[in-house]
Amino acid sequence: MSSSKTIDSSKSQDSVPGPEGAQSSNGVPAKEVDQPRIAAAVREILLAIGEDPDRDGLVDTPKRVAKAYAEFFAGLSQDPAEHLDTTFDIEHDELVLVKDIPFYSTCEHHLVPFHGSAHIGYIPGKAGKVTGLSKLARLVEVFARRPQVQERLTTQIVDALVEHLHPQGAIVVVECEHMCMSMRGVQKPGAKTVTSAVRGQLRETATRAEAMSLILGK
Repeated sequence: MSSSKTIDSSKSQDSVPGPEGAQSSNGVPAKEVDQPRIAAAVREILLAIGEDPDRDGLVDTPKRVAKAYAEFFAGLSQDPAEHLDTTFDIEHDELVLVKDIPFYSTCEHHLVPFHGSAHIGYIPGKAGKVTGLSKLARLVEVFARRPQVQERLTTQIVDALVEHLHPQGAIVVVECEHMCMSMRGVQKPGAKTVTSAVRGQLRETATRAEAMSLILGK
């Protein structure tokens, strides 16, 4: 049987360039992903565990890992505003909810994956600003493709919604399984962690309860 934990939080081929002014998850301007440097480090890891990085099967592994890391951490060079700048003026003042947005991210503590689903809801502001539904999924990807912890991922998504859409309220719930808990340490596959972040009107008990019922109800 799985267990669960709930936390509530109120240009060259070898590099992936970031736009000028892009910020990493800790506020430091993002730099290019240095794939040759990653590959050299992976080769050292293989040597450190007693492997032969020049044998068949491993000879190209450092380069493959470097390319994979450039993809895994592409969000460091992306600005969430790019996905939320396009809005539509629609007279809608009730909850907009997108459920079960799947994603993968990388735990910053052990650099192993965690994966799950994000649920995003918001009540448009008085100006009636709504964004395309696919933009919410893209927003998740921007923050998921960084070295992350689930709690910060959850708050970053909801705070980006508030900053760019100015809703009356917003809620984000994230459910994940962490490989650092499944593959190592306590080794409990199937355990899920649930985090939530709520802003504005959705902090009110009745409104929040309705949103959580829609999100977690099957």
